[in-house]
Amino acid sequence: MRPAPDLVLTRARVHTVDPDLPRAEAVAVTAGRISAVGTHAEVSALAGPATEIRDLGGRMLLPGFVDAHNHVRLGSDADSVQLAGARTLEEVHARIRTWAASHPDAEWIEAEAFDYGAIPGGRMPTAADLDPVTGDRPALVFTYDVHSVWLNTAALRRLGITRDTGRLPWGVVQKDPATGEPTGFVTGFAVLGLARRGQRALAEFLPWASEERRYKRLCASLDMAAENGLTTVVEPQNSPDDLFLFERARSEGRLRSRIIAALFHPHGTTAEDLDEFERCAERFDDDRFRVGPLKLYIDDVIEPHTAALFEPYANEPGNRGRTFYEPGEFAEVLTGLDRRGFQTFTHATGDRGIRTALDAHAAARTANGPRDARHQLVHVECLHPQDVGRFAELGVVACMQPRHCAPDVAGPGKDWAEGVGEHRWSHAWAFRSLREAGAKLAFSSDWNVAEMNPLAHLYTAVTRRAPDGGDSWVPGQTIDLTAAIEAYTMGSAYANFVDGDRGSVTVGKYADLVVIDRDLFAVPVEEIKDASVDETIVEGVTVFRR
Repeated sequence: MRPAPDLVLTRARVHTVDPDLPRAEAVAVTAGRISAVGTHAEVSALAGPATEIRDLGGRMLLPGFVDAHNHVRLGSDADSVQLAGARTLEEVHARIRTWAASHPDAEWIEAEAFDYGAIPGGRMPTAADLDPVTGDRPALVFTYDVHSVWLNTAALRRLGITRDTGRLPWGVVQKDPATGEPTGFVTGFAVLGLARRGQRALAEFLPWASEERRYKRLCASLDMAAENGLTTVVEPQNSPDDLFLFERARSEGRLRSRIIAALFHPHGTTAEDLDEFERCAERFDDDRFRVGPLKLYIDDVIEPHTAALFEPYANEPGNRGRTFYEPGEFAEVLTGLDRRGFQTFTHATGDRGIRTALDAHAAARTANGPRDARHQLVHVECLHPQDVGRFAELGVVACMQPRHCAPDVAGPGKDWAEGVGEHRWSHAWAFRSLREAGAKLAFSSDWNVAEMNPLAHLYTAVTRRAPDGGDSWVPGQTIDLTAAIEAYTMGSAYANFVDGDRGSVTVGKYADLVVIDRDLFAVPVEEIKDASVDETIVEGVTVFRR
């Protein structure tokens, strides 16, 4: 006779994401794994004297969300000026002025989540825009996507950045085309500043990059993950130098969600670096903390016109952006990584960047033969229709972030939409086209670029509307709620080789579960964003309860 379960969750609306039993009323948990799924009567009958029985009162029970791209280590910095939601330069100034006045002893003014659209006319910010509220104190402002940095004149002086400075260890200095002087805007931060060399350089002068600030951000993000029902989180960009932070969090009981950490493969990564990556993967290889995939970039981002497009940007004729590798070189890099057995996550945003990456995967497949690699292209924002079918053909997963495509973030009047131009809007975040063509979708938040809350992303995937409603943007690319939940659970689990024990409410899998305060299928779609996570369970243990 099998032992009685440790826990029975009953009177629930269970959406299992398991096609063999899509709906159920109750779930039993034994030794951290799901031991039964069925009706209230069937599962309740299994309980023994020591079984904990919890009546969920008709609330929804889902498999725990698997967030396939979440910068928990980078996180959000509570000690910086918070600029999220500041839509004008005046509001940016007001927030910085308030923070500076209340922190008179701070050596640096540090800020995050600056929205490119706050600068009028679609131009990029300059030191002169920042100087009026920062004075003689150096200031460094991260853009909301953490792909660029904005400095004031005092910071340029402090760091010795002049007309003769080009590439820094942590970014590329932009120059005024008329004078040749540095503008105060630095691009390429995600590729250079978040690499090992860039982080070491930043730690020499910037409080934000200190070990304690980094650990504080990680812990805050890990707490948020549990609160948002994320039972597995994929941290997409780390160096071996960062892994001790996760070890510390685990030893101090802060690692409540499971973590998969990808290692960053910047341009110029050597064979010795790859050997080190393999040693890290061997050292950290369990179901709570696993290291293994590699993160690469083929292009940058749309808003500052640094993603690679086939046609020029609509509001900057002559500029098509660029790729970080020539196509042949990138094909060689991916072929070599595939041959060594690495799984790759490639940041690919513009249509030309996406095609260059797909071509590289095709070359690797031709050279090495097909294998179950589950390589991913991440973001896939502006996808040429001719490339939609290639994801399924090549076995490449599309790892995408629904909230990025909301009209209040990227729609008409925003830098993304104005940059690509209306004739390409139909190519934006092509969820439905990819799914109908047989591609695997893996959903994620891209925190802290967007909200960590998966319910906000589900709402956007289903409606393509802003949180406050209004018209849908590119409604032809919406998907239904069943497909959206699958992408945020089983799709992301598949994308990261954990679909055997996560991603669905199936007997034998880990009891990684999330309780939602209402049945999302029984309410109007407008209410999806208003729902909340009531409880998060990892391996049968409650790690968060509202």
